Amino acid sequence: MLFHEPFFALFAFPAFYAMYLLIERRVTAKKWTLILGSITFYAWGEPLFVPVVLASAVADYWLSQRIAATKAPARRVYLIAGIALNLGILIFYKYADFIAANLNLALIPLSGTALPLLHIALPIGVSFVVFEKISYLIDCYRGLSKPARSFSDYSLFVFLFPKLLAGPILKYHEMERQIADPLAVQRIDVQDGFLRTARGMAKKVLIADPLGAYADKVFGADPMSLSSGSAALGLLCFTLQIYFDFSAYSDLAIGIARMLGFRLKENFDMPYIARSLSEFWQRWHMSLTSWIREYLYIPLGGNQRGEFRTYLNLWICFLLSGLWHGASWNFVLWGAYNGLFLSLERLFLKTAMARAGAAVSTIYALTVVMLGWAIFRTTSVAHLAGFLSALFGGASATAPLNVPADVPLTTAVAIVLSMLPATPLWAPLVRAYETKPLLRHAGAIALTALWVIACGRTLAVPFKPFIYFRF
Repeated sequence: MLFHEPFFALFAFPAFYAMYLLIERRVTAKKWTLILGSITFYAWGEPLFVPVVLASAVADYWLSQRIAATKAPARRVYLIAGIALNLGILIFYKYADFIAANLNLALIPLSGTALPLLHIALPIGVSFVVFEKISYLIDCYRGLSKPARSFSDYSLFVFLFPKLLAGPILKYHEMERQIADPLAVQRIDVQDGFLRTARGMAKKVLIADPLGAYADKVFGADPMSLSSGSAALGLLCFTLQIYFDFSAYSDLAIGIARMLGFRLKENFDMPYIARSLSEFWQRWHMSLTSWIREYLYIPLGGNQRGEFRTYLNLWICFLLSGLWHGASWNFVLWGAYNGLFLSLERLFLKTAMARAGAAVSTIYALTVVMLGWAIFRTTSVAHLAGFLSALFGGASATAPLNVPADVPLTTAVAIVLSMLPATPLWAPLVRAYETKPLLRHAGAIALTALWVIACGRTLAVPFKPFIYFRF
């Protein structure tokens, strides 16, 4: 069950929400309604993984109690056990076949035997769930968070369905008060939450999906059959698709949570207006960037142990970030690519681009990001080499792929929406929207109309899942 499916948007959520509002003054009943509703929501698509998450949540809860109640070195043992348990779940479901396949490259020539591939279906949201559970244990160990006061509170943190499948990645101590005593739903929560979900629906269904259809066509073709123009347009479409698709999920998660009385942190901040790659990562998937900084980069020493260690730590973090996105060497290469440019920026590039001016530095950042998305979207190193060859004019094809009629207009709208905050028009528009009630009402009507159109489109076109469900 997904947020933009007609069944969820038009039937399941309205029915659940009506019941939620009826009992919302009874805190215990409200919390259990959320827990059971969230488990049902997840079990709808991942029934076999729910018992695994529940069992590991029981283990987390017990381990957190032991961490808080014991002294070193025993509490460190409990922490390591909890991290190992959660990483074990992630490795088993996400990386078992990747590890076996790469080991077989050495085993088959040496012994003629091969490790069997398990072909395990990747549960939706497993990486997000595991990262949140690890952060809970580490924060208990550091004293940033007390253990959840009840298993039901911890279960609600783990399973809260708006953020369950693709974030934002939350920390328990940031949500503790809201979980222990969920806020009463106010009229403004319903209004603002719905408008945020309407924005997410429009971004996903009306922008990301049409662009994604053409991007899939380009990246699914033989690279040698692509003209340079087709490759460039396909890469541009994917660049816009992944932003509007993933930020749409965050909009839906934040909006639905707001309607339930919860405030989730923002996950995107206009990333394509960044003037450097480091600024891009401060604006893109901010909850993951924050997680990597707090639970990996800083514990490794951050930038406090000399230049060499700083660059090494950056590379380690982004190599692991790449691997977090998927069990493929392309993702590892994508992580290394980001680590390289972040290192170069620390050395000289960021200063050079700042001197070149805002326009040049934004173009530089977009170029680096887009070439990174080519690595991210291709399916193998060979596919990447072929695609880059086509992109830079090395393929033999000259005729462009057929472009659907809706792609040029959708691309133009997506570019304007992505880049408008970098123009002088943005500040006056924001100021006018915030100070003129008539303009806010017009915006609400427009978003509601877009929600209706998006819901109608979901009934008429093939279903496309969110990109980040793969991770």
